[in-house]
Amino acid sequence: MVFRPPVSGKFSGEQIGNSAPAGQLLAAAVAAHYYSEPKFADDDGEPPRWFSPVECGCRSTGSPLLLFLPGIDGVGHGLMLQHKRLVEIFVIWCLHIPVTDRTSLPDLVKLVERTVRSEHGREANKRPIYLVGESFGASLALVVAAHNPHIDLILILANPAASLSKSLLQSAVPFSDMIHKHLKAGQFDQVPGFTQLIIETVLWKLGMIYEMQSYLDSHLHAVEAQTLILNSGNDMLLPNNTESERLSGVLKRCEVRSCSGNGNPLFLNIVITVGVLSIFLQDETFDLVATIKRVSYYRRGASVDYMSDFFPPTPSELNMILEPFRWMATAVDPVMISTRVSGELVRGLGGIPSKGPVLLVGNHMMMGMDAVLLVSNFWTNENIMVRGMAHPLFFERLKKGGKLPELSVFDFIRVLGGVSVSATNLYKGLSTKSHVLLFPGGAREVFHHKGEEHKMFWPAEPEFVRMAAKFGAKIIPFGSVGEDDVVQLLLDSNDQMKIPHLKALIEELTGEAVRLREGSHQSEIGKQLLYFPVVLPKLPGRFYFRFGKPISVEGREDVLRNKEKANEMYLEIQNEVQKCIDYLKEKGEKDPYRNLLARLAYQGFNGFDSQVPTFDI
Repeated sequence: MVFRPPVSGKFSGEQIGNSAPAGQLLAAAVAAHYYSEPKFADDDGEPPRWFSPVECGCRSTGSPLLLFLPGIDGVGHGLMLQHKRLVEIFVIWCLHIPVTDRTSLPDLVKLVERTVRSEHGREANKRPIYLVGESFGASLALVVAAHNPHIDLILILANPAASLSKSLLQSAVPFSDMIHKHLKAGQFDQVPGFTQLIIETVLWKLGMIYEMQSYLDSHLHAVEAQTLILNSGNDMLLPNNTESERLSGVLKRCEVRSCSGNGNPLFLNIVITVGVLSIFLQDETFDLVATIKRVSYYRRGASVDYMSDFFPPTPSELNMILEPFRWMATAVDPVMISTRVSGELVRGLGGIPSKGPVLLVGNHMMMGMDAVLLVSNFWTNENIMVRGMAHPLFFERLKKGGKLPELSVFDFIRVLGGVSVSATNLYKGLSTKSHVLLFPGGAREVFHHKGEEHKMFWPAEPEFVRMAAKFGAKIIPFGSVGEDDVVQLLLDSNDQMKIPHLKALIEELTGEAVRLREGSHQSEIGKQLLYFPVVLPKLPGRFYFRFGKPISVEGREDVLRNKEKANEMYLEIQNEVQKCIDYLKEKGEKDPYRNLLARLAYQGFNGFDSQVPTFDI
């Protein structure tokens, strides 16, 4: 193979920075990498092969295989800060390409393909195989996926180098001349062992990247693999944002996540781009496992199981996810009141059973403002993981590139344990003795009309009662109020449907999401139009939640087998929810600290960490 990169355009030292010539910066970074960084495996002159990093005996049963394809470094530096967490949910193999190795691209592709096909054939349960690659490794993963569209692959590509001809690296060859000049001048005598070998290795790998790019230009359409592109957005040489958009538009099942906080000085970005240093995956602020979980790309079967494939967030992940919502908790200072089995009311969630299965059933506030506050309070105050049943629009789209917000906007829902609402997921949640949160009114209550604050729109059929009875769950009805103290609805869907432009937008938004209760179009619960409510913010009041007395359906064979008994139980639960709403509306009027200013004044005198009082319960 002869390396012939495009020669159009120039890349001067001034473009890199005025502190040092381009060749000197690149050479110094390369030398520091190869002679200062620890390696997972030694360069022993052997051909490329797989190895499992130390401590990578997977601790999770039934975990899928993850094949890590390194950047130009070839030794897997990208795993150094990631493998200790990855091993908790994956079996990890890393491809090691010695510095002195000159294996051709076709042979390298065959090596990876043999492993993929062999492991796919051995896998009785047909778990997916993960290919995680950075720069050079990302391009290699795409080539392997294009060759094997019939194999269930999941690609995770960090700063993919699939379009170098569009980057400033097309002028890579002159770097070699500059480095040669510095070598002859003796400017690198202080670097032990720095030889032409390193330069040759970098140029060899760059040549293979151009080969892969040429192949992928005409074969990307063959990639069927589920693909996640991780974009640092900070490479000055490689147009990551443009490349990510291009790949996302071509690949059939592709999502992009940008991590713009990851970056380094310009001279290190040069090295990132050619894959010599794995800065993106080695950034201490970047957590690959957390990203995989956030995007719901972890699965152990043919499709993701939001129940069994879920791993609870670590304390740091939970803190990161909840941080953007802390202002809301401060602004509305939610009051939680629960009821013990004895009927005693207590402030807080002390009346909620700590052991499942528990089914929390209540009304939904406008725009779902209550959901995150509920789930986060269970997590932080009671250490209870609540699996919230959410609309499918938070998990999938019927149309790519539509008007609905990107799925990345709702990553927090998946991290907090949210699942797409369905009978199957409810069954799985209760069967595993989980705490499950269900809003029977769903989107109809979230997108209610003017004058319908706190009004319930539940289906006629007792959809959840019999399933709760099957698993002996405790049903806890609850009510919530307070949205009318935060915003005033100015234009609802009825108003917007009278405006042609907005009517077309509503119809388009509704058509992009999976529609629930298809056979209920004529009923109120079936009127689930998706739209952007026009609201007027108010000086925040306060949110109130009351959880009723737990209703046990354990051993209730009559509810399980008799439809009339199930309907009676269903009506009882609805009445309890309505009682909770009426109680909170009445008591909220008597709360001396209902207004934000009153709460701030109280905390100003008593400390901002103090709990603000409320009405007598």
